[in-house]
Amino acid sequence: MRILYTILWSFLFSFMTAYVISNMNQVDFSMLQVILMTAIFTVAVILLGEVGLKEEEA
Repeated sequence: MRILYTILWSFLFSFMTAYVISNMNQVDFSMLQVILMTAIFTVAVILLGEVGLKEEEA
């Protein structure tokens, strides 16, 4: 379930980022760009959560 939420939030952030940047540059919105950014954000967050960041046991 944790990975599903990560994919959902990555998609939402990617969509928002691509929409804002495409409007600022006055170019057409590209859904392919959103999907690619979603994949990159998802992989980065999963790697950080599983490999990079470890909680210390008290």
